[in-house]
Amino acid sequence: MLYSILIIEDDKMLNEGIAFNLEMDGFKVISAFSLGEARIKLINDKVDMIILDVNLPDGNGFEFCREIRKKYEKPIIFLTACDMETDIITGFKIGGDDYITKPFSISILRERVLAIFRRYGLNRTINIFRSGEFEFDFEKMTVQKNNKNIFLAPTEYKILKKLVTAKGDILTRQELMDEIWQEDEYIEEHALTVNINRIRRKIEEDSSKPKYIKTIYGIGYSWEGEQN
Repeated sequence: MLYSILIIEDDKMLNEGIAFNLEMDGFKVISAFSLGEARIKLINDKVDMIILDVNLPDGNGFEFCREIRKKYEKPIIFLTACDMETDIITGFKIGGDDYITKPFSISILRERVLAIFRRYGLNRTINIFRSGEFEFDFEKMTVQKNNKNIFLAPTEYKILKKLVTAKGDILTRQELMDEIWQEDEYIEEHALTVNINRIRRKIEEDSSKPKYIKTIYGIGYSWEGEQN
């Protein structure tokens, strides 16, 4: 089962950084940059956990937590620069499940997310996908071909994961660009081609004649590996 996490954080780089790492752990991530956006996301999307900044442009995270607790029992992790003992105590008293102060370690955040899911009895099943001679463990971020590890950079891994889980469907270049780099206005268009070529050199027997990642000329790419 794919669990979803709503990140309510107005710092765009921090929001996207957390999202990137949690997606690599196999979670679906929904981002909101204000309380107004978050209210809409809660209505329209399935949300299993909320990571909530306290100081937001259109309101206070503590008050929003009180609002959420009137309707939902979803786990809430406060993420804030407020490190005073009174603030931390308040966070727990109004229904927070954890309280993480900035700056923080993304590894610690990831472990706390997993710990809270376990506490709520929401343990994830092992997220392993097999395709021919490949084995992808989306929880551990590992790729094996014929039982040998293939080491990918984070962006390469994210692209490959999107292609593999599309199960043979064609993903357009724009879809991949939007998904991998989201709203990064500085990314160059050829960055996708460069990363695809790097992946091919690592997984293909002959990268000049790709067998697994096919180019659909004028459209995009698809994964052509055998589905198990």
